[in-house]
Amino acid sequence: MNADQDTRPSAADSAASSASMLRPTRSGRMRQILTYPAVEVVAGAADVALKSAHEAMSLEQLRRHLQTAIEIEHATIPTYLSALYSIQDGTNTFATQTIQGVVMEEMLHMLLACNILNAIGGRPSIDHPKFIPEYPTYLPHSADLFLVPLQKFGKDTIQIFLDIELPARRPSPPQPNHWDTIGQFYKALKLALIHLERTTPGGIFTGDAARQMQPHHYYGGGGQLVAVHCLHDAILAIDEIVGQGEGVNGSIIDSDSILFGENIEYAHYFRFNEILCERRYRPTDKAKNPPTGPAVAVDWNAVHNMQPNPKMANYPPGSELYQKTFAFNRTYMTLLQSIHNAVNGNPPELMKSIPLMYDLKYKAIELMVTPWKDGMTAGPSFEYVALDKR
Repeated sequence: MNADQDTRPSAADSAASSASMLRPTRSGRMRQILTYPAVEVVAGAADVALKSAHEAMSLEQLRRHLQTAIEIEHATIPTYLSALYSIQDGTNTFATQTIQGVVMEEMLHMLLACNILNAIGGRPSIDHPKFIPEYPTYLPHSADLFLVPLQKFGKDTIQIFLDIELPARRPSPPQPNHWDTIGQFYKALKLALIHLERTTPGGIFTGDAARQMQPHHYYGGGGQLVAVHCLHDAILAIDEIVGQGEGVNGSIIDSDSILFGENIEYAHYFRFNEILCERRYRPTDKAKNPPTGPAVAVDWNAVHNMQPNPKMANYPPGSELYQKTFAFNRTYMTLLQSIHNAVNGNPPELMKSIPLMYDLKYKAIELMVTPWKDGMTAGPSFEYVALDKR
């Protein structure tokens, strides 16, 4: 984030922002309740913002963009997991907990995007061959500003994480395609939801409510899994996704304390920056400045020397490393299939993902401690394999 960043809201920001009021939670903290009593209040500004972005989305286009949102959220998870799994056991406690917490929230973001897509009559697609990108990769529909790799924990890796979670400059335009920041992409989706809900006879939230993932179906990290039935719910979900990633209103604070009355936590960008700077933020620190809190211990050398961007094709078919990598990918595809089934009408199926996540970790670490060549080890490749193939 630039030191001279302008934090004044633009017309598009105002259109996409939520009407709100404060109510006390049971714990006594103030919770911001988002309300949308009159969509027309922001509809005109939304129309202007969409036209200025040369993007007046149809409902089908919006569904495709929400599928892209699911793919964006998923694409970050393997790169975060690769770094996490590469950290040697018993070291880098702060970095491990930070990355693990962000991964859990990225999975939450993926489910939130699925809920929005289901709410407007779409069908999330998670288990098809093209869903998993080939790493290193650009994030889907982005401006291709940087590549996202699978590589070990290190300063260069954390810098890529910062690129992924970079807060949008304010003011900044909505960008449904060739976006610079994830926040600008979601701003375009928010404006499209407002516009289409206002202009579509009967509204766009016509999806089967039984396909919604409910809060009790997923627990991990901060935030809340919001079931989406109306425009209010959809924008609450988007506010949660963007706020957890880049902070709220140009601050270092994520959206959970505002939306759900949770304890104050920092957004993903600033949590990763704490690792890079080896220092914690204080609640009063500004987003444009480095953290000023207590130092944290980071051992950049306490990692498995995993080869970057491993592939099954690196190993002879039938070899030990090939078989171990295939077994990892098969477990990953089984995990994705359980999520696919859950968001397509069978929410309890998500419970199957819990033991699969543990199995995935053990298989990844087994690869990380297996020598490959040139002093490097193998590593998880996160590649598509057909589940009927053995």
